[in-house]
Amino acid sequence: MPTYQFICEAVPQYLPEASDPEIPLYVFAYTITIRNVGDVAAQLIARHWEIEDAHGRVQVVDGLGVVGQQPLLQPGQAFQYSSSAPLQTPMGIMSGHYFCVAVDGHRFETPVPPFVLRAEGPAAGASWH
Repeated sequence: MPTYQFICEAVPQYLPEASDPEIPLYVFAYTITIRNVGDVAAQLIARHWEIEDAHGRVQVVDGLGVVGQQPLLQPGQAFQYSSSAPLQTPMGIMSGHYFCVAVDGHRFETPVPPFVLRAEGPAAGASWH
């Protein structure tokens, strides 16, 4: 029986040069690595993100592909990309999933485990709700 599985790893980074706490605006970059650990080639078709700030406000982001691409990953292959997310608080959390379609037509979702966005410096001590 075929295995359909991608795994994802996220590495977030605070961007102080793009942020302005007085507004308040905190910008975070994140790099995602997606690896096909299954045994069937599959394509990443769409994304769904939920980005929650420290006040409980949630931004939902849905769209086709990632950074304008819909990569087709052979078994063992990986795809990496970077993007960014603005928040109004110095802390937040992101999670989501990718919608994928294998070359044999099987559809599946790949979860992105939650990862914390945290500004460095004095504001980093803010408490999570």
